[in-house]
Amino acid sequence: MKLNTTTKYLKKISFSIMILSSTVIFAQEEEEKKLNISGSVDAYYRTNISADDNAKANGLISPLTSFANETGFALGMANIIASYEGEKTGAVADLVFGPRGEQAITGLNVNQLYAYWNVSEGTKLTMGRFNTFLGYEVISPVGNFNYSTSHLFSSGPFSHTGLKADFTLSDDFSLMLAVMNVTDVDNNLTSQYSLGAQLGYSGQYLNLYYDDKAKLGFEVDYTGGFDLSDSFYLGINGAYADNEGNGFAGVALYPQLKTSETVTFGLRGEYFTEINEGSGDDPSVFATTLTGSFIVEDLIIKPEVRLDAWSNNEPFLDNDADPSKSLSTFLIAAIYSF
Repeated sequence: MKLNTTTKYLKKISFSIMILSSTVIFAQEEEEKKLNISGSVDAYYRTNISADDNAKANGLISPLTSFANETGFALGMANIIASYEGEKTGAVADLVFGPRGEQAITGLNVNQLYAYWNVSEGTKLTMGRFNTFLGYEVISPVGNFNYSTSHLFSSGPFSHTGLKADFTLSDDFSLMLAVMNVTDVDNNLTSQYSLGAQLGYSGQYLNLYYDDKAKLGFEVDYTGGFDLSDSFYLGINGAYADNEGNGFAGVALYPQLKTSETVTFGLRGEYFTEINEGSGDDPSVFATTLTGSFIVEDLIIKPEVRLDAWSNNEPFLDNDADPSKSLSTFLIAAIYSF
């Protein structure tokens, strides 16, 4: 009888230890899931087809958009993102290192740095520095299909520092409202602020930005896209910006054809014009970019051919070092995500 009692007691202890161990392990796994580290690295090779790579002068033989402007072998950036997610709150620290990141940010290698609070199921508050809500493209090459960027992206905001509120109005509708520093300015030394808004419907977004003529002035932007079939997608971006008669306008189409699980081809066709009050003849450009995307595990190889042709401006040099309205280039990029 005593042996049976002891055995039962030991079995209860063993069972309790197993339950406790399982609980600790489960809790540790849940705790580990809150912290996530991700990022990317990228590099590229670029050469001019219609211009001499060795004749570089004042940037005249680059496409005149942000990033991917060097010839020969060049670095993009290293991107490290640490995110911590609690039950209702969280934070993101997004750091960048390298030429692409340095062109996109102002100081301390910080691309994004913000904290957020899910106030309710349909309301989220975010405060800090976050990438812009305007436009089709982003800073990180992982988020873009084309490796080089558009004139619309290069002319608009990159990031904002401020407070935004995201509202889920229904399964289809969303709304974002924001008060921020003036675009791409971290330290608001002039005590000037900007306002932002975004109305979304089923993947289509109407975006607004206003800073009372402090820098960009006013910009309205439409960004969206449609799955025309299982393998064919069409992205769209259009924008207009004005600051007392100066600004820009343009539209870009992004048709993409997926031929397999690892291979996709995409074209960016863009019309862009600069608006200069009193100039009488605003310069405009038609830019066409053909990009292939080949995936090998977490590595993406992107060969790309690009042609920029200006209507009434000669911002480039040709192979004879004479002024030229057009520039054709080729690049191949390697992007690794983790």
